[in-house]
Amino acid sequence: MIRKLSFSLLAALAAVFFLGSAALAQNAPVAGTVEMKKADGSITPVEGALIEVFRTDIKASGPSDKTDKKGHFSFAGLQLGATFVISVSAPGAQPTYIPGVRPGRATDALKITLTEGDGRRLTPEEVRDLLAQGAGGGELTEEQKKQQAELEAKRKEIEEKNKKIQQETAIIEASLKEGNEAFTAKSWDVAIAKYDAGINANPTFAGSAPVLMNNKGAALRERAVATYNTNVRNPDATAKIAAFTKVKADLGEAAETYYNSWKILQNAPAGDIADPKIKESQIATALRGANDTFRLMSQTEQVDETKLELAKTVIPEYQKIETDAAKKEVSKLILGDLYRVTGDADNAIAEYKKVVDVSPDNLDALAGLGLSLVNAGYINNNKEQLQEGANYLQKYASAAPNGHRYKDDAIGLIETLKAEQKIAPQKVTPARRRN
Repeated sequence: MIRKLSFSLLAALAAVFFLGSAALAQNAPVAGTVEMKKADGSITPVEGALIEVFRTDIKASGPSDKTDKKGHFSFAGLQLGATFVISVSAPGAQPTYIPGVRPGRATDALKITLTEGDGRRLTPEEVRDLLAQGAGGGELTEEQKKQQAELEAKRKEIEEKNKKIQQETAIIEASLKEGNEAFTAKSWDVAIAKYDAGINANPTFAGSAPVLMNNKGAALRERAVATYNTNVRNPDATAKIAAFTKVKADLGEAAETYYNSWKILQNAPAGDIADPKIKESQIATALRGANDTFRLMSQTEQVDETKLELAKTVIPEYQKIETDAAKKEVSKLILGDLYRVTGDADNAIAEYKKVVDVSPDNLDALAGLGLSLVNAGYINNNKEQLQEGANYLQKYASAAPNGHRYKDDAIGLIETLKAEQKIAPQKVTPARRRN
C-alpha cells in the first residue's frame, strides 16, 4: 500500500534536511514498539516487523532490527547529532516511516502504529524520494502537488479494493457455511439462496465462485429429484404439469450452473487458485455434476432444450476425465437419450450409432436406436428406417432380461410393425469396427 502523505507531513519532512549538525563521536539508544490497529479497532503488538534506519543528513544506511513477541525493537546506539528516518514494514501491514529521528531527543520510546495493508517494504530509494518531495521547506511545487495527489489517489484505491475484498470474503464464507448447513438439512430453497448470495459477491473469482456454483448445482438437482418423486404419481394433472415444469427449470439451471463453473475454472488466472489439485478437483466436480444433470433430464423426460448445446460440450469433456469404464459407457448414451426424448430422431440415431459401433451389445443403445429409427421412419414415411428399427428392436428384445425398461415397448412396437407395415425383423448385420 502507499502511505498517506499530508501537506503538513511533507512540510515537516522538508525541514529534516536543514536540521543536521556536525557528527559527534557519541551514541544514544533508540528503541520503541510497533503495534497493529486492525479494521475492527483492536490493537495488537506486531512480532517480526522489520525496522530499518537511514541517515537523512547524509546518504547512508544504519542498522536494522526485527520486533520481538511484544513488538519491541531497540538499537544500542545511534550517533548523536545525526538525523535518521526509521522505515517500518511487516506482513499484512501498510508500510510507514518516521522522519526526523534524532538520538538523545526522547526517541528511546517510539510508538509506531501500523494499519492493515499489503505487507510490502519501502526501499531506501522510496523512503528518500518521499522525503525529498518536501525538500526546501516552502510551498510545494506543482509537480510535487501532482505526485502527492497521485499517491493519495492510489492509497485510496488500494484501501477501497482491500475493503471490498474483505466484505466479499465475509459474505462468501458465511454463504458457503450457511448454504452447506441448509443442504445437509435438505432445505433446498435456503441452500440455493445462500449459494447465490456467495456467488453474487464475486461471480467471476475462480477461488470461490466454482465451489459455490458446484454446490448450488447439486442443490438444484436434489430439489428437482424431490419434486419429481413427489409428483410423478400425482392424480391432479394440472399440479403435475406445474411440478414437472419446475423440475425442468431446476435441471436446466443446474446444468448451466455447472457449465459456468467449468468455464471459470478453465479460464482461471494462475493466482486465483494456488493449489492445482483443488482446481482439478473442482473441474471434475463440475463436469460430473453436469453429466449427471443431463442424465436426469433424459430419465425424467424433463429436458430443457435450450441447454442441449451445453450438453454437447460438457459430456465429452466429462468422458475425458472419467476413469470408471461403466460410468463412461452410461455417459455415452446421454446425448442420444436427450435427442430421443425431445423428438430429434435424426440426431438421436447418430448418437446411438456411435455407441453401437463400439459396443454392439449395449442394450440401452440398441433400444434407443431401434425406437429412434422407427420414429424417424414414421415421420419420413421411410420403410427402410422402419425395417432397420425393427431389426435393432428385435436384437434388443431377444437379449434383454424380463423387466428391462424398454422390453415391453419394443415387443409391442415390433408386433405393430408386423401387423400394420408388414415388416418382419431381420438379423442385424454387425457394423465393421472403426479403427
